[in-house]
Amino acid sequence: MSQTHFQGRFEVEFKYRLADRARFLAALLALNPEIMLEDNQEQDHYFDTPDEALAREGKSLVIRTMHPSGIQLWIVKGPGADRCEAVNISDADKATSMLHTMNYRQLLEINKRRSIYFVGPCHVTLDHLAGIGDFAELAIMTDDETRLPDFRQQLLMLADQLGLSPDTQEHRSYRTLCKQQMEETRTIQPEDATR
Repeated sequence: MSQTHFQGRFEVEFKYRLADRARFLAALLALNPEIMLEDNQEQDHYFDTPDEALAREGKSLVIRTMHPSGIQLWIVKGPGADRCEAVNISDADKATSMLHTMNYRQLLEINKRRSIYFVGPCHVTLDHLAGIGDFAELAIMTDDETRLPDFRQQLLMLADQLGLSPDTQEHRSYRTLCKQQMEETRTIQPEDATR
């Protein structure tokens, strides 16, 4: 497994909603990717200050745990769509406790089933979020901001190879999709209670 795929301060990423997970996986496996992991359960815990200062600045702070791989990460995204840094940590519970001590609070928990593959310099994730759907993310990380336009083109070419069309591109983050689902659930429940 090459950790260089996850090094850098910038990440170019395209996310696609999958109508046919099996067909996408067949197209991906036809490219003979390197497999990092398959079908890990991943929990993302999103934190912010009580006044949501990070969200106002376009930033996200996430503690991620993955099972059975045992990977634990501290992730900061933003500001801006391409800014992303992650570092391995050895104790997610201790990191969470430290955040609580500094008056951060958990705003959201996202659970997904994730597989990660490498195709050249690209990493491809295949995700399933219960109640939301299946997604493919194509990404490249770098410290060289000047290379971002070239990497965008590489990822779009890979998307085409994998049969992913622009009309299936999902521009909303998992955080946004999960929040929208929670709001819809809250709206539906009172109506159902009167039936």
